[in-house]
Amino acid sequence: MTGFLGGEMLVMLSKMTEIEKIFCLVRAADLEAAWLRLDHVFDFHGDFLDSKKVIPVVGDMVSDDLGEALVAHPELLEVNTVIHAAANTSFSSRDNDLVEKVNVGGTQQILAWASKLPGLKTFVYVGTASICGKDIQGRVVHEDESPNEGARHLVRYTQTKMTGELMAREAIPKEKLLVVRPSVIMGDSRGIVPRSFVIMWAFAAGKLLRVVPMNEEDELDIIPIDFAAEAIIRLTMSSHRRYDTYHISAGAKSKTTMASIMSAITAGSDGLPVKFLPYESISKLRSWARGKLDEEDPFYLENSLYFNYMEYILGKKGNLRMLLAGLDAYYKFGELSQVFDNSRLLADTGIELSQPAHVYMGNPGVREVFSQINIFAEAIAP
Repeated sequence: MTGFLGGEMLVMLSKMTEIEKIFCLVRAADLEAAWLRLDHVFDFHGDFLDSKKVIPVVGDMVSDDLGEALVAHPELLEVNTVIHAAANTSFSSRDNDLVEKVNVGGTQQILAWASKLPGLKTFVYVGTASICGKDIQGRVVHEDESPNEGARHLVRYTQTKMTGELMAREAIPKEKLLVVRPSVIMGDSRGIVPRSFVIMWAFAAGKLLRVVPMNEEDELDIIPIDFAAEAIIRLTMSSHRRYDTYHISAGAKSKTTMASIMSAITAGSDGLPVKFLPYESISKLRSWARGKLDEEDPFYLENSLYFNYMEYILGKKGNLRMLLAGLDAYYKFGELSQVFDNSRLLADTGIELSQPAHVYMGNPGVREVFSQINIFAEAIAP
């Protein structure tokens, strides 16, 4: 509960008077280091950490002893609600083993421990709407379409989140289980610096390069972190839930497009207009980055102005190859053009629709955040 979504939920939960105590799993070397991490979570936006209400529990999702570490804390026996939001969200294939270890192995241990809690009322599994897989394209996706064990996935992350959800359904009684599936979480509609830049860096890279190998009208389901955290907490605390599974999403009414977002974040900036290219053109961009694209090639001639621009801003062509390696999965996800139905969420919580991403990303305060993103550092660990 100290990461991007978990940290935001932790702060929100700590402000709720009806909650007496929050035990928070923290990856740290010892208890002192765990307190320092919690201090950072609350200091990030100037929130108050009540050390009598928020209690760290040292544990690591990659440890084979995680379950034993939780059992070793007898005070955890009083827990009645568990929110499992921990995950490794890397899209990089080089992190597949770690993603599997955290999202499947760690989840298995959390479930084994939680299923034995004598007073457990609610177990919240925070999954992802993208477990629907890559074969569903260009339409609205509904909750009951997943999990589908036959779904094919673009990255190991979504596959492991599907596996984790299936394990949760097996380990936790239906009446105690709440599955929430956020869509893409990016930015903060309050105009403050988010705890993580995650997906934002991909758009920042598009702003820098002025070339996006993706259909500009593909639909994107993106929500701000504050909406995601509030929606999950409302569902967790609600006594009027009619379902055990909900999409936390923008839905058909608050969806956006790549064109709308790029227009919002480049408004008022100098430079070339953003050019959208077919995804297949990424092979030509990679050839150029390796110095193997003939300048007589029709693709080069048609886009020579942009190639000259990229060479100028990147310093060397090889930097584009590094960026494309990190961006490739995002382009592929965008090409799916998936929108996730949120009618259950809206009906059962009364929460207002999230702002479309191109609306809040166009706010001057949010646009300023883009200047703080180290695009090349983020590309290394997408």
